[in-house]
Amino acid sequence: MFVVNNLISYTSSENEKVIERVLWLNKAHNYGYFFNVYSTALPYEKSISEVEEGLNNGSIVLVEKDPFSRLINENNISEKHLSLRDNAWEIIKDIVKLEPFVYHSEERRKLILKRCEAHNIHESTVIRYLKKYWQRGKTKNALLPDYYLCGGKGKEKKASEVKRGRPRKHGQITGEGINIDENIKRIFRSAINKHYLSSAEKSLALTYELILKEHFSLDSKVKGNVEIPVIKTYGELPTLNQFRYWFEKQRDIKKEISQRKGRKKYEQNHRAIIGESTTEALGPGAIYQIDATVGDLYLLSRFNREWIIGRPVIYSVMDVYSRMIVGLYIGLEGPSWAGAMMALANAASDKVNFCRDFGIEIEKHEWPVEHLPESILADRGELEGSKVDPLINNFGIRILNTPSYRADLKGIIEQHFRVTNSRTKAFLPGAVKPIKERGDRDYRLEAQLDIYQFTQVIIKCVLYHNNHHYLTNYQREEMMVEDGIESIPIRLWEWGINNKSGKLRHASEDIVKLNLMPTGKATVTAKGIAFKGLLYGSKQSLKDRWFEQARNRGTWKIDISYDPRNMDYIYIRDENGLSFDKCFLLEHQQRYRGKVVEEIDYLLEYEKVKEKQYKEKTIQEKVDLNTEIEEIVKQAKQETSQEQTDVISKRSRIGNIRQNRAVEKMIQREEEAFELDRSNIENSKVVPFNLSESKEFMGDTGFDLLLRKQKEALNKIDE
Repeated sequence: MFVVNNLISYTSSENEKVIERVLWLNKAHNYGYFFNVYSTALPYEKSISEVEEGLNNGSIVLVEKDPFSRLINENNISEKHLSLRDNAWEIIKDIVKLEPFVYHSEERRKLILKRCEAHNIHESTVIRYLKKYWQRGKTKNALLPDYYLCGGKGKEKKASEVKRGRPRKHGQITGEGINIDENIKRIFRSAINKHYLSSAEKSLALTYELILKEHFSLDSKVKGNVEIPVIKTYGELPTLNQFRYWFEKQRDIKKEISQRKGRKKYEQNHRAIIGESTTEALGPGAIYQIDATVGDLYLLSRFNREWIIGRPVIYSVMDVYSRMIVGLYIGLEGPSWAGAMMALANAASDKVNFCRDFGIEIEKHEWPVEHLPESILADRGELEGSKVDPLINNFGIRILNTPSYRADLKGIIEQHFRVTNSRTKAFLPGAVKPIKERGDRDYRLEAQLDIYQFTQVIIKCVLYHNNHHYLTNYQREEMMVEDGIESIPIRLWEWGINNKSGKLRHASEDIVKLNLMPTGKATVTAKGIAFKGLLYGSKQSLKDRWFEQARNRGTWKIDISYDPRNMDYIYIRDENGLSFDKCFLLEHQQRYRGKVVEEIDYLLEYEKVKEKQYKEKTIQEKVDLNTEIEEIVKQAKQETSQEQTDVISKRSRIGNIRQNRAVEKMIQREEEAFELDRSNIENSKVVPFNLSESKEFMGDTGFDLLLRKQKEALNKIDE
């Protein structure tokens, strides 16, 4: 199946590869309009059955990666570029929405001429905007200028005769300077290896001076019997700034520190520490309704099933035409943009993989939805403000917000919530119940399910609704009745796909998710990329040695996108808007794997509380410890003041430290020696060290006392 915005590719009769974008489809009358994205031709009509036949026999293939899809952050678009885009959009916006008339050459020319007259511009300008819009996916951002393709960021500039860069202020006096060619780069590399990358730890400025001495001298002079090189004029020399620029561009921190300070120093101090109504919808995808409700039960934490974490928030996205549930998200944070974004991203995701993530195996035909709609109807809260700009500008989706206090305008999805709640509540422990009498057991204590298990329950309910629920109040069209179509969402969806105007829009799943994911600021540190208390790494960050740089130069902030349902990964968008760098949890952070952001926040907050409680407890213990130490020291001072006399001089006390230590060691060995078979107490008595005896021999040297104690020990053995 192919839908609006798909790219198809085939080889023409002239043996040329052709890539066409699907602009509009009318399956009821078997025709659509297509646009050759690499041609100057305007849209043309083609048979749908012809394309389907080509897809079936392999002569036509769907292009998986759209070369014109870009990840664009509205905040990063300059005012100038926004103005150019908005001016172009103002000119063509009233034309492009008149499908299919805009694809008829005669009607299109009339529309174009009216816009030319209204804006005082040439016909070719309007045509150029239209072609750009059709070529790049029928979005407002398709009209952005292509300045990002200009220049040569990150590429080496070839040296020529003309000096690159800003001309010098006093160039006529000092000379215009020179370009750094391959020969000078070779000199720089050699000098870096010889002088800078050595244990002598010469500075970069000194290395530069040695380069001038060894490689940029004209002659030599003798001064005091010493031959001194004469350097070329200033205009013929590379400058210190040029040398620093080249050095920083080629710098390898690991090699630099290892060779200047040693491998051990590097390993010790510098390495890395590692988002009726049916009459309004003309077909599937014309309008999606999105809404949230708080689940009527309490959940447990997956970290600790003793923890009750409150009630879940359920986001559902429903196709108005068929009543199919096309997107789903279950989290813990109250109704917000983040929850709405996750549900919309799920609407454009492959449901087989989504269900598999929750241990449920399905076939493609059981939930065949992975598209964006033409319009989204939501409450004023979640889809208002600048956060929805990526949906409008990157995907061309219209946002319809209901007025305040008018939930009845989203009656279809409100009814779905009521049916789901009544179907599941009786089976789920921890469900909210009215307290009938005082003293009744608190229903919150009956909670048994965690958020993963509750999501499994809701997925099962969605599969039942989509494939088996009969819509008793659905007003079928006359043709549906003739074709015998039952009022079951999957049957209505399939019939609408085959018989109604194509409103579904194809977009890369990764592109949709990145545009809808919440963004944040992460910090590159020596321990990893820090975000919400977790640490991440990526192939690119390891390759570019970000963590060594953070440890040696300081941390810095980066913009990231993340999925609140799965914090195993975060994503760094590339500047060109065409790719991203996937960051993964570091190995020692594996306890957070597979957890949603709310569970992780809950655990981190719990640990902080426990730490504070323990600190309060240890304050008294520290006071006790300090008091006991002070008491021991006080007792020692008293004993010392009682026992010490002025008989032995200070010099003698200090001079006899070694002998005193030997005596003390001998005494300690007697007291600490192991003794087996202590049954014969009389024979096992050890004569303790007698303090009065030591005083008696105060006149003896420590060595004499040691000999005396040894003799006593030997006599005891002989006895």
